[in-house]
Amino acid sequence: MKVPSSLKNVDRDDVVVRTFDYDDGSVIAVDFGNSAADISMDILGSTAIILADGEQYEFDLPPEASDVTARNGILTIEE
Repeated sequence: MKVPSSLKNVDRDDVVVRTFDYDDGSVIAVDFGNSAADISMDILGSTAIILADGEQYEFDLPPEASDVTARNGILTIEE
């Protein structure tokens, strides 16, 4: 699963985007850092809207995404 281009743009010092590939699928993990321990997420169709530490991020989910969760400042997109 590829990281959406709009999500690649948030990969900076305080936000880290990583992809993990496994035999049965892949995971995109976005760590918004300690200051964003409580993040909120809304899914509208195929668009994810994330509010973390007063910043809003909006991006299209990959078509392969089967599960999207947000906990402890980390957004996880699973295939």
